[in-house]
Amino acid sequence: MKSLKTILFATTLTAGLGIFMGTTDAHADSLYTVKSGDTLSTISHQFSGDNSMIDLIAKDNHISNINMIFEGEQLTIRTAEEAAQAPVQQEAAQQTVQAPVQATEVPAAPVAQETAPEAAVTTSSAKEWIAQKESSGSYGATNGKYIGRYQLDASYLNGDYSEANQERVADSYVAGRYGSWEAAQSFWMANGWY
Repeated sequence: MKSLKTILFATTLTAGLGIFMGTTDAHADSLYTVKSGDTLSTISHQFSGDNSMIDLIAKDNHISNINMIFEGEQLTIRTAEEAAQAPVQQEAAQQTVQAPVQATEVPAAPVAQETAPEAAVTTSSAKEWIAQKESSGSYGATNGKYIGRYQLDASYLNGDYSEANQERVADSYVAGRYGSWEAAQSFWMANGWY
């Protein structure tokens, strides 16, 4: 009887260890580094075979302009299983959020007016902080292919190095890539660039 228990225990232990050692996390995200010529469409095709993941990749990586990604940027790509579940989860979240809004009827305009001046102050300080780190605030600064106050790639400026265009392109770049100057500043502090 003892030998039967020993055999059963050893078999169970071996099978459990084999299953444990042989499994991988089916929910592991992939980290993808953007290469020259990549678009969200080509990346989506690479992972899913179609364009179905474009919006999901943009959402997961806080990309507000799906036509603007940058070489060397690292994107988190969900596995096919997680990507298929995302629309269901998003619909449930939207339904949950919409119900309280319809029931409470709180006017949004006064809230936006109260917070706007504070947001403008923090945005300008984060923007100025980045300008000082990148070029000591000089619109004429150059560093190889990087031009101006925000050290933008010359290709983004399309030959127009004016102060107004540098401001406009920098705002567009930061909004598209980070969503805000504060987020860009946080990224800069963590990585030494933005």
